[in-house]
Formats: sequence, C-alpha cells, structure tokens
Amino acid sequence: MKKILFGITSLTIGGAERVLVDLANELCEKYEITIFTIYPNGEFEKTLSPKVNLKSLQNKQFKELNKIQKIIVPLKIWLRQKSIYKKHIKNNYDIEIAFLEGAITRLFSTKNKQTKKIAWIHNDISKVFGSNLKSKIKKLVDAKIYNKFDKLVFVSKDNENKFKEVYKNNVIEKQVIHNYIDKNRVIKKSNENIEDIFTENNINFVTVARLVEQKAIDRLISIHSNLIKQGFNHNFYVIGDGPEKENLEKMIIDNNVGQTFKLLGQKENPYPYIKIADYFCLLSYFEGYPMVVEEAKILNKQILITDTAAREVVFGYEAAQIFKNTEQGIYDGLKENIENFVKLQDNIDNSYNNKFIIEKIIELVGE
Repeated sequence: MKKILFGITSLTIGGAERVLVDLANELCEKYEITIFTIYPNGEFEKTLSPKVNLKSLQNKQFKELNKIQKIIVPLKIWLRQKSIYKKHIKNNYDIEIAFLEGAITRLFSTKNKQTKKIAWIHNDISKVFGSNLKSKIKKLVDAKIYNKFDKLVFVSKDNENKFKEVYKNNVIEKQVIHNYIDKNRVIKKSNENIEDIFTENNINFVTVARLVEQKAIDRLISIHSNLIKQGFNHNFYVIGDGPEKENLEKMIIDNNVGQTFKLLGQKENPYPYIKIADYFCLLSYFEGYPMVVEEAKILNKQILITDTAAREVVFGYEAAQIFKNTEQGIYDGLKENIENFVKLQDNIDNSYNNKFIIEKIIELVGE
C-alpha cells in the first residue's frame, strides 16, 4: 500500500482544510494516509477517519502562541527547514503533498530522492501574500521553492495562469484538479437543527468566509449600509472569524447597521445557515477555487459572486450571478436581486457528482 503524506498549516476551519479532510477520508481505503500539520488540535481533526494518521510539529495551536512566538515559530521553520524535515517528516513516504501555500510548501520542498514531491496551490499566488516588502521577499524565495517539486497542482485554471504570470521561469509540470467535496456529508449536515435567526419578512443573504482582507467584508458593509439608506431592506449574515473581526465590528457600529449586518462567528457546521438563506454570497477581491461555493451548489442555492476564479465553480450553474468586482458592481447586483427577488424551491441537487476528481488524484499519485 502506497504511503502518502499530506502537509498543511493546521486543520482549523477553512476551505482547503475541509477539502483535505474529505480527500483523506476518501483515499485512506486505498492508501496509507498521514497528515502533517504545523499546529495541532484544529477543529476538523475530529472529523478524520481513524484510518488517517496525524502528526504535528508544534504542541500548541497558533492562536495559543504569544506575540513573540507567532513571529519566532514561522521564522524557525524558514531558517531550519532541513533539520525540521529530517527530524519530523522524512519517513520513506512514497509521495509528499504540500497542500497549501506558505510555510508547509517551503518545508516539504526539502530534497528527498526517495519521495515524489507535489505542491497544491489553492489561491491566486499573485495576491495571496499581499504587496508589501515581506510579500516580495516571499515571492523571491518561493520562485526557487516551487522548482524543487516534481509536480504542481492548481485548484483552478485561473490560479494556474496567475502563477505562470508571477513565476515565468518555472518549468515544473502543472495540472488543474478542482476541489473534492463529500456531497453526502454536506446534505446530512445541512439538515441539523439550528436557532432560526433569519427574518421571515426580509431577504436574507449569507456568506461564509474568513475575516481577512481578501474576503472584502469591509467593502460589503459599506455597500449594505448604502442599500439600507436607499430603502433596499435586507439582512446580511457572515459566518467566520479572523484578524479583521474587530475592525469589521467597528465598521458595523459606525455605519449603524448592527440590526441588519451580523457577524455570526465561526461555525463548524455552516450548512443549515446556507440552506435556509435566500442567497449565498462570496463577494471577495480574489479567490482560488472556493469550496463553499460548491457546497452552496449542492444545497441548490441562489449564488452571487464577484468576478474572480470562483467563476469556474459556477460555470453551467443556472442559479448563479457574477458581479463586477467593484463597489458599484456589487451595489447594482444586490439592488437588482433585492428588487426582483424570487425564492427558489428548496430541493437538493442530488445529481451533483465529483467522483471524477478522486479518479484524477488516483491517477496523479498512482495505484
């Protein structure tokens, strides 16, 4: 049985993390699967099959580290990657897959002739690290890092194209494989009972996103406020947590929309909220191949997205709209949907099937 090692920063709540758990649970019947995390005790660890092995570099979650440790630990991984790899990872795995950009990819790039190396890119590499001096240094370092892998896998064609724009000299073989989702898990979890917080006599929008700049929740608050002032009544609910939370809470207060724009916090099971909402939205500045949009498709929701790589996810899905990725474009799109709202029937799209993705991955790693 082939031994496959997946690496990721942690298994906290997130899109790539959810995809990895679903993948590992599916593949562990055919391969010996191990997941290596930098930080332990992520919420998704408890959803792993008992057949999946789990290892961690640290003994504390990232959020449990103090300010100094949050700087020192990533720096130590950067400077001592060879010794860390030799001590904690090298174990004659047939395949090592760095499943997320950043530290884990740099760590897994360490040379090992016995192992096939694959890097999985989930985001727009031209934007994911920002545009400051630190990001420019990372891009210079990663130009060499990505050339150490045997193959690069992208979750969307758009991500592959953006990567090629940034790393023009990279000659490593590339492939696009869309994110895999366990459809039955999504449908089952969507039927769990939750407190009904939505307003019956109003249009309810829900988004699921980490509270980071990429997701443009600040822009959304501003748009929502303007719509409310113009008399286009609706509610927005945001599921997720992250470093922008305090700033967003202040914006909500400053814009006097606390009754209509609500941050619900992190939810291990967001699916019942998606299911009962009138619209699912993901109005980000940029995206990779957002799994949560695929999940909204499984739940047969009306979907509103900005023009990002997420357009690949909704291709052919009739109940989706793509807005111009500007404040005015989103304002106009939301306004039109509020004015002309028609509720979809709440039937589950049981025809959804992405088993072919597993077939692509088996072909990638070999029997």
